[in-house]
Amino acid sequence: MSDLKLPHYHGEEQEFSMIQEQISRVDYFQIVADIFKQLGDTTRIRIFWLLCHCEECVINISAILEMSSPAVSHHLRPLKNSGLIVCRRKGKEVYYRAADTFQSQLLHQMIEQVMEIACPEL
Repeated sequence: MSDLKLPHYHGEEQEFSMIQEQISRVDYFQIVADIFKQLGDTTRIRIFWLLCHCEECVINISAILEMSSPAVSHHLRPLKNSGLIVCRRKGKEVYYRAADTFQSQLLHQMIEQVMEIACPEL
């Protein structure tokens, strides 16, 4: 791919080399797509947003969202698998919260900023 010649030369040869190297890393873009896929569902966004603000068990999340516990668990699993949320066990109860990672914090900020822009009554 290093010998790729663009049809139109615009003087970006140095920048293009770096961009070409990054864009060839399909696995990087797949990770990003997988994370955004998790937030492509309204319920998951609501759960993630809630867990950015507090730690809760499935039963309380179910009550807050007015959903069944199995339905909530169905949404928690992919959020946990993607690393956006973490859990801890205390006795029989499992508590969930947003992961303390840069990605989770950034997504939380992005959600809140989009809500502020798009939801005038906030």
